[in-house]
Amino acid sequence: MSVRNLDYLFKPKSIAVIGASKRPQSVGAVLSHNLFNAGFDGPVMPVNPHEQSIEATLCYPSIADLPITPDLAVVVTPPKSVPGVIAELGERGTKGVIVVTAGFGEGEDDGGKALIQQALDIAKPHLMRIIGPNCLGIMVPGHGVNASFVHINPLPGNIAFLTQSGAIATSVVDWATYRGIGFSHMVSLGNMADVDFGDMLDYLAADPNTRAILMYIESVTEARKFMSAGRAAARIKPVIVLKAGRNEAAAKAATSHTGALAGSDAVYDAAIRRAGMLRVFTMVQLFDAVETLATGMRIKGERLSILTNGGGVGVLATESLIDAGGTLADIAPETIEKLNAVLPPTWSKGNPVDIIGDAPGSRYSAALEGLLEDPNTDAVLVLNCPQAIADSVEAADAVVETLSKRRAAPVLTNWLGEGAAADARKLFAKHRIPTYETPGQAATAFMHLVDYKRNQELLLQTPPSVAELFDPDVDRARAVIHKALDEGREVLTEPEAKNVLDAYAIPVVRTLVAANPEAAAKCAEEIGKPVALKILSPDITHKSDKGGVRLNLGTPDEVHWAAARMLANLTALEPDARIEGFTVQEMAKMPGARELILGIAEDPIFGAVLLFGRGGTQVEVVQDKVIALPPLNMVLAREMMTRTRIYKEMQAYRNVKAVDLDAVALTMIKLSQMVTDLTEVEELDINPLFASDAGVLALDARIKVRPPLAKGSPRRTAIRPVPHWLKKTETIEDGRQFLLRPIVPEDLPLIQEMVSRCTTEDTRLRFFAPLKELPMSAAQRLTQIDYDREMAMVAVGKEDGEARIFGVVRITADPDNERAEYAVMVRSDMKGNGLGWKLMQEILDYARGRGIREVFGEVLRENRTMLKMCSELGFHQAIHPDEPRMVDVTVDLTKPLAPPA
Repeated sequence: MSVRNLDYLFKPKSIAVIGASKRPQSVGAVLSHNLFNAGFDGPVMPVNPHEQSIEATLCYPSIADLPITPDLAVVVTPPKSVPGVIAELGERGTKGVIVVTAGFGEGEDDGGKALIQQALDIAKPHLMRIIGPNCLGIMVPGHGVNASFVHINPLPGNIAFLTQSGAIATSVVDWATYRGIGFSHMVSLGNMADVDFGDMLDYLAADPNTRAILMYIESVTEARKFMSAGRAAARIKPVIVLKAGRNEAAAKAATSHTGALAGSDAVYDAAIRRAGMLRVFTMVQLFDAVETLATGMRIKGERLSILTNGGGVGVLATESLIDAGGTLADIAPETIEKLNAVLPPTWSKGNPVDIIGDAPGSRYSAALEGLLEDPNTDAVLVLNCPQAIADSVEAADAVVETLSKRRAAPVLTNWLGEGAAADARKLFAKHRIPTYETPGQAATAFMHLVDYKRNQELLLQTPPSVAELFDPDVDRARAVIHKALDEGREVLTEPEAKNVLDAYAIPVVRTLVAANPEAAAKCAEEIGKPVALKILSPDITHKSDKGGVRLNLGTPDEVHWAAARMLANLTALEPDARIEGFTVQEMAKMPGARELILGIAEDPIFGAVLLFGRGGTQVEVVQDKVIALPPLNMVLAREMMTRTRIYKEMQAYRNVKAVDLDAVALTMIKLSQMVTDLTEVEELDINPLFASDAGVLALDARIKVRPPLAKGSPRRTAIRPVPHWLKKTETIEDGRQFLLRPIVPEDLPLIQEMVSRCTTEDTRLRFFAPLKELPMSAAQRLTQIDYDREMAMVAVGKEDGEARIFGVVRITADPDNERAEYAVMVRSDMKGNGLGWKLMQEILDYARGRGIREVFGEVLRENRTMLKMCSELGFHQAIHPDEPRMVDVTVDLTKPLAPPA
């Protein structure tokens, strides 16, 4: 479940406390007191057979004795009683339950886990939603709900805070209340047996009273739901994550280089970035980020100008900015001239703009006006140090007055000190100008804007098409893998691994297999060039560590001698290792090549992940790597590379040419495709991958395999990949054939071209507005979909030798996958040929296969063609109750689809 019945938890009309108490400082007593004193406008009904009244309110001996069915019940009874309590509440019709009680499987308590599973099984038929167990409770100040045992009532506000830790919740409420920060929701999720982060993200994304969502995360349960909900919420409002509990155990257990590097925290970091959320690392950063992002402030670029009355703090701010990966603006010459005209001759003549310690408000105003007009500045940080000869509050007034007239670029502030600085901060807060206590915090806040911008852009980037650049031979690769599995092996030999890479059009160095030193010498003679000799053994993973690699052997005799020596040494060193012979490969020659590592690993929570970084024998020591979630496209692959140190070395320098970055990115996309095609691949690393201006070449590879997973298994990928298996060819009434396939981000220009070929009347009927062209933001949203919750099918055909899109149909499902809204459009000159009918049939079949029960839409009354088709497809039609020009159409997918007319 997702958002179903969550309103009973957060907007209840009646509440029961099961286990309410009078005992001082008990959880039941504190929780009851909070509920009775938070301003809830409804009955609060305590349940305790041993008390007559609590907080001057009649106490009921049992759930059966309650006079009405509570929307929400808060349970603080012992663990063994909880399943029975859930059963009684379910019989009464209660839909929302908070289980505050601990003792349900924390640590390794299997008995407790069985208890909560029993409670969940009982709750399921009643569609009851449960928060907890082992939680602090929830607070919804705007609704007068404080169903928690926090020591104070939080202030009402428009920030939602989600946490797994009760201690963090109490600390945040205390911290925020002192600073006047309020909340729309404060939710302690505890063990997340039912309601989890994904559910709450979906719920809060649609909540108009929530402006920003903060999360303290220790772990995630259902990764695919979390990613889908996070991406959906982050498109609407800022989602800021403080992730704790770094865990390296899984990384140490992995057997390959890639597994060892794919630590869980790095995977969480990749997931948060991919979802368009922002990660912070301290509680102060969490609320600083809210102050920055929740104002609606956004930046167009990443260049910061710093305005200060003290050179030292300007330097500190600059250092903090650069250390965080930021960019100091190069102020334009014309701006320097403007500043020369209004500032003293002793000003700094550069960035930071030091306007000298005696700067009055008028000087701040003049300098700020100049920087706001600077073409090279994307944001301004204004600093102030307290001075005996200048008034800090006057300077703050000047900033506020300047920004009231013009705000071409975002402005952040830092007034150092207390006293006058406190008054200045209040002034900035009143006018919603972000302000921070130190230069470092202010610079970090700007980088939050930068990181948020980058993450949001990744959600909307349109990648170039690469579909025609490679066509993997999946059957050949699978045959290699299944041969090994049939032989009881879980690690492919080096030649087998290279065969799999070759099947995916990843260039590999020529490699021959030899059973003994004599055969190795003959292989070297056949190659006729210097070779590398490697031991071939399923039991020796990292060959170079064991002396199982010799390079630059120039003659067959050298190869024979090296092979005999290697065999003798390894037999003594690893007597139990199975040695199957040697591989002899041509020494790779790629002038100017950089050594990279690319790989696939399996994370226990997020499934398959991809790795890119600096390769070679010191890969674990150097630790220059980055993790990303598949699937990838060219934009995501290129962005992934930029987050490593070796990326700079991949550029041109001195007489060394730049690496072909597209070739590297395409190789990562091939591995991403392999993740989708071959669930048998559990781990893979290519190390090293040579990369130069001439392309890429895999020198060595290792692949660990396992039996295949079910198609589309959430265990494999946290982001559902494009379901390419839905491709099919359809013929319409006039005999023309079209390829029906899922939409992909690369289709954006084709979608825009299709809309441009439609009449304004047709676009009005589809978009409820006459469009001559589809705005870029709309085109991005329509082509970049979450295949776990949406589906769009396009009809692709040839025209004038070019691929064109002639029609598109889509559904968008609710988070519960119960209902989905549809939309369909065909190019104006294609109407009347049955293409729209084909598309509708296809999407309805897909929706039925996904378990969606109902598809609905809104159609203008004058759109008779659409209404006729809906009628033929079995849609029920009714005039919209609030908009008489609109017809609501719905079809029940639990019934058979209507046959073609």
